[in-house]
Amino acid sequence: QVQLVESGGDLVQPGGSLRLSCVASGTIVSIETMGWYRQAPGRQRELVTNIGRMGRANYADSVKGRFTISRDNAKNTVYLQMNSLNPEDTAVYYCNADVWTVGLRNYWGQGIQVTVSS
Repeated sequence: QVQLVESGGDLVQPGGSLRLSCVASGTIVSIETMGWYRQAPGRQRELVTNIGRMGRANYADSVKGRFTISRDNAKNTVYLQMNSLNPEDTAVYYCNADVWTVGLRNYWGQGIQVTVSS
């Protein structure tokens, strides 16, 4: 069994910054792609960014230049640095990972709230 636990969500003013973390634990051999999704009220869950094991990252157009994803393979952790936040970034952010455990399986975190408001 594998668990993903997010942290770092908060209420922040427009223009502010936050750093999210997600730690994977359990029976892990290795982790392939790790990423962040978000879901705003009344909207579908969308991919924000993801990163491969060797560090190649992809970003949604809406966050390019403002968000940065990184990972620490030794700690089974992925980070999301979010700068220049605006109210449209308000959402529940979910961590996602493809994990080699008993085979390759996809896992989700429980989600964490990020609210951008003055």
